[in-house]
Amino acid sequence: MRTLSGKVLHKLGWKITGDYAGLKKSVTIFAPHTAHIDFFYGKLGYTELGVKFKFLSKKELFFFPMNLVMRQLGSIPVRGVKGKNAIFQVAELLNNTDELHIVVSPEGWIKKVTKWNKGFFYMAQKANVPIVVSTLDYAKKEMGVKAVIYDTTDFNTVMKQINEIYKDVQGKNPDQFAFHEN
Repeated sequence: MRTLSGKVLHKLGWKITGDYAGLKKSVTIFAPHTAHIDFFYGKLGYTELGVKFKFLSKKELFFFPMNLVMRQLGSIPVRGVKGKNAIFQVAELLNNTDELHIVVSPEGWIKKVTKWNKGFFYMAQKANVPIVVSTLDYAKKEMGVKAVIYDTTDFNTVMKQINEIYKDVQGKNPDQFAFHEN
């Protein structure tokens, strides 16, 4: 039975693919993230998937009154302070809960980049959780889970897997999405 989120997605012509298969914790990557509307579809999709999740967002988005909206949407502010950056924040959060999926967009925020932020990889390593690869494919109008990567010992190996998974996925603005290049 669909949730309200699932019904909204269905009405908009989207379908959910894959699932978390009982997985209780992960660092979930969400890509391509090429338009502001992606957040809306992602929020609806993860809600329909029935998982407990939080999004990571730049701390600059947490000014009053926007901070109230961001927190209500399930977003967590992160910043790059040595010894207390997002990697440590996420690992601590995951280690202190029984169920939580942290959603990040490592390729950047709406603009094209060829060097993805490695933080998601180190978050998964430090918290000893898998990386869930989720997609938002505008060509197929699908949002969902494509794969789970359990072996996080080598960043380059993980990125090769991720690049392969995303090779046929199209963002809203395809020219704004790029694979990670070594």
